[in-house]
Amino acid sequence: MSVQQHRVPRSHLIPFTDRLARLPYWLLATVLLAVFLLWGIVNNQDYRIIFDALRKGVWTTVYVSGIAYLLATVLGLLLSLMRIYPSRLTQEISSFYVEVIRGIPMLVLLYYITFVGAPALVNALNWLGAPLIEAGIIDQIDVRQLDFTGRAILALTIGYSAFISEIFRAGIMSIEKEQTEAAQIAGASYGQIMRYVILPQAVRNILPALGNEFIAILKDSSLVSVLGVQDITQLGKVYSASTFKFFETYNIVAFLYLVMTMGLALLVRYVEKRLDLN
Repeated sequence: MSVQQHRVPRSHLIPFTDRLARLPYWLLATVLLAVFLLWGIVNNQDYRIIFDALRKGVWTTVYVSGIAYLLATVLGLLLSLMRIYPSRLTQEISSFYVEVIRGIPMLVLLYYITFVGAPALVNALNWLGAPLIEAGIIDQIDVRQLDFTGRAILALTIGYSAFISEIFRAGIMSIEKEQTEAAQIAGASYGQIMRYVILPQAVRNILPALGNEFIAILKDSSLVSVLGVQDITQLGKVYSASTFKFFETYNIVAFLYLVMTMGLALLVRYVEKRLDLN
């Protein structure tokens, strides 16, 4: 009777001291900096007060970033599928959208969507629903019903969907054509090939890149402070302007962003290593 051999993960074979020695110096320095800032928050009353004032904006930052990222991922996947679909019309529409949006700075896009795109969207919806509005079935939409948080999410969604679509397209194009040809010979349709053959492999390959995009959108969410959205940056701006404690306030702002982005970066690196081991 044969004895079944159990596979031991390679990470378990590396002594702890060796793994500690391989720890990147930049990561160690970042952890020490975070610990130093945390020590200052705990032991300094001014820092504690500022932290209590700013931590309310953490939820807004995470909420805006998370919703925008999910919507941008869905829209980006749709755009990438349009760009590789064997139709000249869908390819041109997707290419036009991606190239135009990628050429506009995020701050400019944020202003444009907020003050031009949102009112235009409301006017279009009112025009389409004019018969129902006249019949008294629905009420006319007022542009003030679309708050600045919603407009910021819309702008980040549109901006990052163009970049995410290129990530999806690169992942899809990295899959060998032989797999598509084999599925076609087996009688699979285009939709079935994408759903069961191409996309599962492509998504696995681009997971680290998608994680990095979430980190980028989390940092760029600070731009919504120009609209008065009560995120970390906006609360820090208001507090520092009223107390003139700019050094202490922006230390806390930087600390909060550092904790969130570094935590996500370490998670992305962990996922990437796990994918490499499998």
